[in-house]
Order: sequence, then structure tokens, then C-alpha cells
Amino acid sequence: MVFHSQYKLVTELFGAPEPPKTGRGRLIHAAVGLIYVHGVPAVGIDQVIAEAGVTKSTFYKHFESKDELLIAAVQLRDKWEAKAYADAMKELGGEEPRAQLLALFDVLDIWFNDPDFFGCQFINVAAQVPNPHDPLHAVAANHKRQSRDNFRDLARQAAIKDPEAFADQYTALVEGTLILRQVHGRNDGAKVIKPAVKQLIDQG
Repeated sequence: MVFHSQYKLVTELFGAPEPPKTGRGRLIHAAVGLIYVHGVPAVGIDQVIAEAGVTKSTFYKHFESKDELLIAAVQLRDKWEAKAYADAMKELGGEEPRAQLLALFDVLDIWFNDPDFFGCQFINVAAQVPNPHDPLHAVAANHKRQSRDNFRDLARQAAIKDPEAFADQYTALVEGTLILRQVHGRNDGAKVIKPAVKQLIDQG
């Protein structure tokens, strides 16, 4: 298994969420991991309670339903992952926005070769809960829209001529890379797509 020379594990680059200090926090933290590994349909309340090491009364003190907990979990993953990626892009790309845009694919390469890769949390949730009006689907979709807008903002900082068009094209490459790894099983997906990303950035 090949990793980026600077990092042995994806956790060294991304860091980890702050350890939970409350019963509510432990429930959400447990749900994040269970959703990622097993998927939304397979996660039950009793499973989350056992993983969190709390009582059923603690669960109902903080959440009215499983759906409410799952929404909170995906929202936490959204907040944590957005920061982790932004920090990792700066870590590998430095302060220059164009370099950060290219570095995202080095970040993806590290993640794709991690033994605990189970795909993109937000693609998974959106597929597992396909109704666009479902709050869980909405959280996943909002993460993807916000990511696209963050790419646009970086393009503006990089003085790329048409940041909106760039963001659409760049996002398509990012999402295609995720599918290449997740569906096609290509651990080298980010490496394969990176030259096309560089060309897109250079043309801007």
C-alpha cells in the first residue's frame, strides 16, 4: 500500500474530532462512525447506545428519534470534514490558492489508500436516503453545495477568470474521482485525474 511520503495515515493529515465529553456528544460521535462504516439504514438506536456507552434514558433525554440523532451526526461530520479538508489542502499546498486546489488531489490520494476508506460519507447518505426533501439528504446535499462554493471562492482568490464555471468543472472532477475510487475500486483515482485538474487550473 502506497501513502504520500509525508504521511503514513490519513488521521495524521486530517486529525480527529474532539473527543466527546457529554452523553449527547458520545451518542453523536458513535453515530458518525457507525453511519460511515455501515450506512444509514443499518444503524439502530440500540447499536448507537451500546457504542456510545450510555443508557437508553440518556438517548431519549437528548433526542426524540433516531432520525434526529442521525441528522446531528451527519451535521457534525460535515463541520469536521470541511475544516479537515481545508487544513489538509493548506498543509500540502501552502498558502497559494491554485496550489491548494491542486493539493486537494494529493489529499484524496492519501485518503483513497487508507485502510479505513468506506467512500464519501455524503455521497453515501444521499444515495441511502434518496428523497431530496428528507432532512438527512438535505444535510448531505448542502455539504456538497458548500464544497462547490468553497472551490469557487478559492478560484476567486486565485484570480481565475470565471470562478463559477471553474467551480462547476472542478467539482465534476472531484466527484468523478470519488466515484472512480468508490465504485471502480481505483486506489490511484486521484493520481489519474490530477493532470486534468492541473490543466483546468492552468487554463484559468
